Amino acid sequence: MAGNWSGAGTVTLDDGSTERIRCRATYAVGNGGTGLNQTLTCASDSYKFNLATNVTAQGTALSGTWSETSRNINGTIQGRGSNGNFEVVATAPAFSANIALTTRGNKQSVVIKSESQFKGASISLSRI
Repeated sequence: MAGNWSGAGTVTLDDGSTERIRCRATYAVGNGGTGLNQTLTCASDSYKFNLATNVTAQGTALSGTWSETSRNINGTIQGRGSNGNFEVVATAPAFSANIALTTRGNKQSVVIKSESQFKGASISLSRI
């Protein structure tokens, strides 16, 4: 997973509208292979988000922190992952999102679902 990725997808906003987005992601593996830092930046003509995560694995259990820098929101992440499939819940005061990430070779999909102004995103990335 380590390295740079790019791709596109859609974002769904609170009014139900969807917009095409372009995305870039960077992953760095650390802590003896049990840590993962991610940055994911996506933008459309009228919407942008910058997600940063720092996750540690203990077996298949995942935990860590996240932040969305353009909105100054941060919180915790907990979930499970193995064999390129990760399912986590990101929480902060008055915010919760389910995030599913699947990596197969040089292809990756990221699906985010929430019940806030940002309803979700579906993103397909390729390693660059």
